[in-house]
Amino acid sequence: MIKTVAVIGAGTMGHGIAEVFALNGFNVNLEDFYPEVIERAKEGLNTSLDKLMLSKKIDEKTKENTLERISFYNNIKDAVEKADISIEVVPEIFDIKVKVLKEISKNTNKIIASNTSNMRITEMAEFINNPERLLGMHFFNPPILMKLVEVIKGNKTSMEYINEVYDLSKKIGKIPIKILKDEAGFVVNRISAPEMLLLCNVFQNNTAKPEEIDRFFKSQGLPMGPYQLFDYVGLDTVVDSLKYYGRELSEDYGKCHGFDKYIESKKLGMKTGEGIYKWENGKAIIPDSGESDKISLMDVFSLEINEATKLIEHGVAVPSDIETGVKLGLNRPFGPITVAQGLSNDDVLGTLNALYKKYNISVFSPSETIKNGKLKEAISPKAESKEEEKKSHIVYEIRNKVGILKLNNTKNNLMSIEVINDLEDTLNKIENDDGVHVIVITGEGENFSAGADLSQFISNAYAFMKISRRGESVFEHIGRMNKIFIAEMKGYVLGGGFELSLACDIRVASPNVIIGFPETSLGLIPGYGGSQRLPNLIGLSRAMDMILSSERINAQKAYEYGIVTRIFEENIDDETFKLADRLSRKISPASVYVAKKLMYSTSTMNFDEESLSMGMLYAGNDLKEGIKAFLEKREPDYKGN
Repeated sequence: MIKTVAVIGAGTMGHGIAEVFALNGFNVNLEDFYPEVIERAKEGLNTSLDKLMLSKKIDEKTKENTLERISFYNNIKDAVEKADISIEVVPEIFDIKVKVLKEISKNTNKIIASNTSNMRITEMAEFINNPERLLGMHFFNPPILMKLVEVIKGNKTSMEYINEVYDLSKKIGKIPIKILKDEAGFVVNRISAPEMLLLCNVFQNNTAKPEEIDRFFKSQGLPMGPYQLFDYVGLDTVVDSLKYYGRELSEDYGKCHGFDKYIESKKLGMKTGEGIYKWENGKAIIPDSGESDKISLMDVFSLEINEATKLIEHGVAVPSDIETGVKLGLNRPFGPITVAQGLSNDDVLGTLNALYKKYNISVFSPSETIKNGKLKEAISPKAESKEEEKKSHIVYEIRNKVGILKLNNTKNNLMSIEVINDLEDTLNKIENDDGVHVIVITGEGENFSAGADLSQFISNAYAFMKISRRGESVFEHIGRMNKIFIAEMKGYVLGGGFELSLACDIRVASPNVIIGFPETSLGLIPGYGGSQRLPNLIGLSRAMDMILSSERINAQKAYEYGIVTRIFEENIDDETFKLADRLSRKISPASVYVAKKLMYSTSTMNFDEESLSMGMLYAGNDLKEGIKAFLEKREPDYKGN
């Protein structure tokens, strides 16, 4: 069992990793050869913990305990000899890393990890004793905030150690992914490498001004354009990465010299005050410009999907880990696997062939998977091992004649395409079970559902319309069954979650419930039947108020409006089950079927018009602005188009 962790290298990443372990109850030996670095690390730890206190994430006692768990050293031997794992966090220079890893391996027989972002574990393992214990444990900067950890297997690394460090990463609150073969760039940096090469060539060939490209990407919801990001991380870092990939992956990466003149003149970006842009007070001064049409999101998506399929072909990582890695490592709402699910093989193939023809860069040519038309097969859950198989987002259990169906997708039980699909599968099982008479629909944990999962990738307006119609269809299924459906509304009941509750026959609520449709504040409308069911339930005037204002209401107002018929002051789970159990024993399913058919047939609902309207909104700019503003936590600036 791992109790003590040695962190070798006390720079920004090193002391950040030490802080993460100490906060989670581990003893940490933090080492650096330079005393002044140790002193800066102590200051950095105090500053970081103070910020956590200000944001109410920890208290004074937690800070004190965290600092007490960290011991400081100026030599590797003393730091590692009693540690259960030693993590090297020194500069990304091969000779330095090897020198440090050699010293670690001489003084411990336990697990050794390298926090490398690019370098092959297999190559470094050649220089240490017992190479089966060396693996990669790549944290992302800043470690205290970033959730992702890449756990990397070298050719000789034991899977026992990979699994142990994978579990260790979870214990410190991280979300790990397994890199089963240490190709250059691993997952996250490897996925973004081809687009870095594309952007370098666009810049080198003067295809468009950098501010025009950045303006385009920011219009698509990214907080920072790619050239601004290059300046932010340092143009020297970008060039070093391209050179490294030129040696390790393809010589194409080494052919782009568009940024060389900046390196030669020491204009490296934000850290020198000037790069592609001038920088003042940590902000880039970007000239006003229009949006470029010389590059498209489809170009970027296709390159990322192409690289993802290469990783799958080579056995580097499974699709779900690639998706998780890109989302968390690059702060994206979705990764290449989700995007690929919304595109056809031919869409991606055509884009890659066009890019290859235009730039004559072999990196852009389609992978074998895409050439052979097997994109969907490669990214499906069936392509993964049984250990990695997809889990349902629905928890369903039967108690007596009552079925309890719980949404289970993040703490807010967000409504996604996968949730809708899993809900349909569960409803089909319920319909064929004559022993169940009443169904309670609720959410796992404190919330029913806070609405749509905005991290979904939807390729076009028609696909958006189809998703809306699918949700409507699945929710309609509830009204056609000879069973009573009770929505147990608690916590957040917003957007698609509210629409699901409206599709139920009876709605009950806890006193603290928060109900509403936020869609119009995002440039949307309720798209799973809500725009039709709510007016039928509470009248046009009140429905207009709720939908157009996007304001949220409490349980009492929902009761006054007739949305809910009962408010349970005590334990809502127990009270709802008592109601469901009582109805399941005394109400005839045949009568339920006829009564529902009669009452619902009098409702006037036009679901086709609603789904068509969703498709129309997808094509407009207000939706893009609404989602972008939501993700950036700011007020939207709508133009009405």
